[in-house]
Amino acid sequence: MGSYKYKYCMCFTRKFRSPDAQPPPDVRAAYLSFNSDVHALRRFLSQAQGEHPADVDRILALLTAASGGHGIARLVTRSPAPAMPTLEEFFAFLFSPELNPPMAHQVHQDMSAPFSHYFVFTGHNSYLTGNQLNSDSSDIPIIKALQRGVRVIELDMWPNSSKTNVDILHGGTLTAPVEMIRCLKSIKEYAFCASTYPLVITLEDHLTPDLQAKVAKMLTETFGDLLFIPSSDPMKEFPSPAALMKRIIISTKPPQEYKEFLKVKDKQNGSGNIADLPDTGSLRRIDSNVDNQNGSGNLAAGTGSLRRIDSNADESDGKDELDEQDEEDSDEDDPKFQQDTACEYRKLITIQAGKPKGHLRDALRVDPEKVRRLSLSETQLAKATTSHGAEVIRFTQNNILRVYPKGTRVNSSNYDPMIAWTHGAQMVAFNMQGHDKALRLMQGFFRANGGCGYVKKPDFLLTTGPNGEVFDPKGSLPVKKTLKVKVYMGDGWRMDFSKTHFDAFSPPDFYTRVGIVGVKADTVMKKTRVIEDQWVPVWDEEFTFLLRAPELALLRIEVQEYDMSEKHDFGGQTCLPVWELKQGIRAVPLHDRKGNRYKSVRLLMRFDFV
Repeated sequence: MGSYKYKYCMCFTRKFRSPDAQPPPDVRAAYLSFNSDVHALRRFLSQAQGEHPADVDRILALLTAASGGHGIARLVTRSPAPAMPTLEEFFAFLFSPELNPPMAHQVHQDMSAPFSHYFVFTGHNSYLTGNQLNSDSSDIPIIKALQRGVRVIELDMWPNSSKTNVDILHGGTLTAPVEMIRCLKSIKEYAFCASTYPLVITLEDHLTPDLQAKVAKMLTETFGDLLFIPSSDPMKEFPSPAALMKRIIISTKPPQEYKEFLKVKDKQNGSGNIADLPDTGSLRRIDSNVDNQNGSGNLAAGTGSLRRIDSNADESDGKDELDEQDEEDSDEDDPKFQQDTACEYRKLITIQAGKPKGHLRDALRVDPEKVRRLSLSETQLAKATTSHGAEVIRFTQNNILRVYPKGTRVNSSNYDPMIAWTHGAQMVAFNMQGHDKALRLMQGFFRANGGCGYVKKPDFLLTTGPNGEVFDPKGSLPVKKTLKVKVYMGDGWRMDFSKTHFDAFSPPDFYTRVGIVGVKADTVMKKTRVIEDQWVPVWDEEFTFLLRAPELALLRIEVQEYDMSEKHDFGGQTCLPVWELKQGIRAVPLHDRKGNRYKSVRLLMRFDFV
C-alpha cells in the first residue's frame, strides 16, 4: 500500500492511500480452479487462454520454475511433484505484457501469395522531418520509419542546383534538400533491421535521362545483390513477399517533367491561367522565366512565387473524370518519350506505375497481360469508392493501389485509412511524422503478422462471386463474430510519471475508452466509469462488440485522466488488430501519442470471441 501527499492552498497537505495492484475476482477464481492441480492449470491455459500446446508447455515450465524457487529445489531433490505458483505469482504472470501478451509476435500468415495480396506498411514523403512546406529533408526520418517496420519508402528525386547530381526534397516547396546517395546508404544499412520481408522504394521522378542513368548506377552500386531486377517486362503477376526476402525493389514510372515543362510553357504562352496547370496536390514554384531550351524541367529551381494548386480541396463534383493529376504524371501515352528514358534505369523497375488520363473506369481497367501500380490521392479515392467501389476492389485483387494524402495536409497530418483498406488498397501512404489518431490506427494495423510490415488481405477482398460480385463494405453485412472485452484494471503510471503529472492536488481520475474501428457498421466507441484519486484504477467493466468484418477491425484503447475544468489528460493508447487477439486474460501495454511504448503502463483485460 503506497501513500501520496499533495499540497493545496499553499499550506495544507492532503494524503492519499493507493493500494498496490491486487488480483481481480476473475483472476482469483481462475487460480482457485486449479490451485494445486497442474493438470487443471494446463486445462486453463489451453481452454480459457487458448494457448497453443507448445506454449502451454513453455508457460507451465515458467510458472512452476518461478514459484518461490521450488523449481530449482525440485531439480536438486529430484522431486517428481511440480511446485504450483502462488496467487501472487500467477497474477504477476497474467499482468506481464512480456509473458502474457495480447497477440503473437511471430510471422504466421502465408507469405507465398502474390505481392498484391498483402497490405503493406507504407510511408509518404519519407525523408521529411516535419511539415510538407518548409521542414528539412533528411535520412533520419527514413531510418526511424525502417526501425518501426515500414516497408515502402518514398523518395522525390530532383536535380540539384547545378543539375549535375540528384537531391531528395518536396519539389516546389521551401523544404531543404538532402543528397540521394545519403538516403540510399541509410536505407541499405537499416532496410531489414525490423523485418526481413522486401523493402519497396517508390521514386517520384523529376530527372533528365542523364540523371536517371546516374540514379541507376547509384542504386546498383549501393544495393548490389540486395536490389531485385525483374526478368520480365511487363509482369503478369507480382512475385510473393517470401520470394523477395531481404530484397529491395523499385517502383516508379518513366519521368514526366519534360511534358510538364511543355504544358507550363504552352499555358504561359496561351491563357496564362496558372490554375489550369497539372495539379500534384502540393505547393509548386512556377518560374515565369522558364528557358525554352532548358530541358531540365526542374520547376523547383525557378524564381517565381509559391502558389497553391490543389483541386483536392474541392468536394466531389459527381463526374466520372480523374480531374486531379497524380503526384507522378503518366507517360504511357507517349511512346517517343519512353524511348528517351535511360535503359539501365528502366530495367530496375519491378512495380511499374501508371495512371491513364480520363475516366475512373479507364484508370481502374484490369489488363490480364500486365500488372501495375495506380496512385490516387485520398480525395480521388473517396470519389472512386463512391462511384466505382466494386471496380476498385477488382483492380486491387491483382494490381497495386497506392493512396496518398491530399496536398492541403501541409502539417503532415493523415487521413482515415479504413476507406482504403476496406477497398483492398495495398499501399496506404502515411506521413510518419504526423502523430495523430490516424497514424495510431496504422501502427496498430501493422502490429499484425509479427510486425513484419505485410498483412495478408482477407479472402473476401481477393475473390469474385459467380456473377462478378465483390465485397461491399458499405452494404448490409451479417454479424460474423461477437467480441467481449473486459477492462479489469490498470497500473504503471505511478512508475512512469511524476505524482503531479496529471493533477497537482490529487492522484489521477482515470477512465478507459474502448472501441472498434473498421467497416462503418462495426465502428463504435465506449468508455468505463471514472475512478477517482487512484494510481491503480480498477474498473472491472465488460463491453460487447458485434463484428461484421472482424478481419479488418481494430480494437482501439485509450486511457484518459478526467479533468472537470480543462481538456482531459492523455494517459496512454494502443490499437490492436482484432483478428490477432489472443483470447483470455491478457496484459495490454500502452503507448504514448507517438506510438512509443511506455515502460510500465499497462491494462489487464480479457478477450472472448462468441
